[in-house]
Amino acid sequence: MKSEKLIIHKKQLKGDDGYKVFSIRIKDETVARLDSLSEETNRSRNELINILLEFAVDNCQIVE
Repeated sequence: MKSEKLIIHKKQLKGDDGYKVFSIRIKDETVARLDSLSEETNRSRNELINILLEFAVDNCQIVE
């Protein structure tokens, strides 16, 4: 009788997907604006924050 092996692949650990989780404090009015944009665009608040932050980082200018 041939014995077969059960193969179990390792699961990726959280954080290994290229994303980091952290908390921030933002004004209530900013949350309301994000929620409004979220509703209007059918995107999650998290997705919008990522889009907005990426744009800001790519387009900021440092002045001395």
